[in-house]
Amino acid sequence: MHLFLKSVLTLTVLLASAGHVLVPDQDDKKKIVFFGDSLTAGYGLTMQDAFPHIIQQRIDSLGLPYQVVNAGLSGETTAGGINRIDWILKSKPDIFILELGANDGLRGLSPDETKKNLRGMIDKVKASNPDVVVLLAGMQMFPNMGQEYTEQFKEAFPLVAKEKEVKLIPFILEGVGGDESLNQADGIHPNIEGHKIVAETVWSYLKPYLKSAP
Repeated sequence: MHLFLKSVLTLTVLLASAGHVLVPDQDDKKKIVFFGDSLTAGYGLTMQDAFPHIIQQRIDSLGLPYQVVNAGLSGETTAGGINRIDWILKSKPDIFILELGANDGLRGLSPDETKKNLRGMIDKVKASNPDVVVLLAGMQMFPNMGQEYTEQFKEAFPLVAKEKEVKLIPFILEGVGGDESLNQADGIHPNIEGHKIVAETVWSYLKPYLKSAP
């Protein structure tokens, strides 16, 4: 079996438990990998309602030669991500959106550890494909985590993005976080309308890197 297909099948098995997997089906399309937690996976929603699929629909409507891979896994921390990422990178993505860290913050983990893991994942992504475009999604924490912690956590993402020279999405939940009407009952995970806004936010940073077929 073709090596790429083996990688795709392995990825499908690993992520099927999350219920939200979009798998590349054409070798001639470039791959955009969304590597994240429950936000990327579309917790509480169908796969079609999660923001990576909304972006895939936009890409298809424009006739662009890209296929989205939703590699979101609910509950994932940056430590879990760095252990899981090697499987995802076997397909050598062309664009990689790294959306991890929220669960670190919710657990009160050290921002220094989060930065260390983000750096490690970015290094692995770049090693898999020297021409890869990496976008790092910034995250913020609730004020009840304490002012010092929330500031350190918020600053971790731009610091890593600058150090590793990758594009930063300052706050992936911009316009959604804290708005009850755009989140599910838990107040954490976006609802369908919230995911539409997240998709628009991500699209504004992703679009400049998408090219038409030659």
